[in-house]
Amino acid sequence: MKKKLIFATGNEGKMKEVREILADSGYEILSMKEAGVDLEIVEDGTTFEENALIKARAVMEATGELTLADDSGLEIDAFDGGPGVYSSRYLGEDTPYTEKNQIILDKMKDVPEQERTARFVCVIAAIFPDGQTYTTRGTMEGIIGYEASGENGFGYDPIFYLPELKKYSAQLSSNEKNELSHRGEALRKMKEVL
Repeated sequence: MKKKLIFATGNEGKMKEVREILADSGYEILSMKEAGVDLEIVEDGTTFEENALIKARAVMEATGELTLADDSGLEIDAFDGGPGVYSSRYLGEDTPYTEKNQIILDKMKDVPEQERTARFVCVIAAIFPDGQTYTTRGTMEGIIGYEASGENGFGYDPIFYLPELKKYSAQLSSNEKNELSHRGEALRKMKEVL
C-alpha cells in the first residue's frame, strides 16, 4: 500500500498538475477534500515560504500524513515587486481576476516594454510527519502584456506574456504549463526531495 501525500488545495486544476508531475513519486496523492480535511487556514505570513508552510503544517497536523502546500503570486518589477508576494491579497481577495488584470494593465499603460518585466513565483512546502520541513521555489519569467489574452490560465496568466514563446501563459497547453510553469518547476524540485 502506498503512503499518502496530501496536497493542501481543493483546486482540481492544480491537483491535475500535481498528480501529473508527481505521478511516479511512490505516493498516493490526495487533495484536502479527498483526505477529509475541511479547514479554514489563515495565511498570515509575509513571504511565499511562510504561507506555504502555514498551510502544509495545518493539514499535516489534521491528517498526520506528509503534506505539501503552495503559495504563489506575481511579482512586477515596475511596481518594485508589487503586487509582489500577495497578488490576490494586494488587489482584494474577492476582486474577480478580470478586474485585477485590468487594474494591473491600467497601472502599466505608460510603462515601456523593457520595463514590464515580471515573474510568477511558486513555493512548495513539505512537512513530514516527523516534523522535517522543506521548501522549493520555482519562477516563470516574462513581461506584463498590453492586454489580456487566453482562457487556459488562472489568476494573472492572461496578462503574463512569454516573449520567447510569443504567447501568453494562459495560452499554454497543459503539457507546456507542466514543463514551463513556476509551480511545475517547484514541484519537480520537490519530487527530488520526496
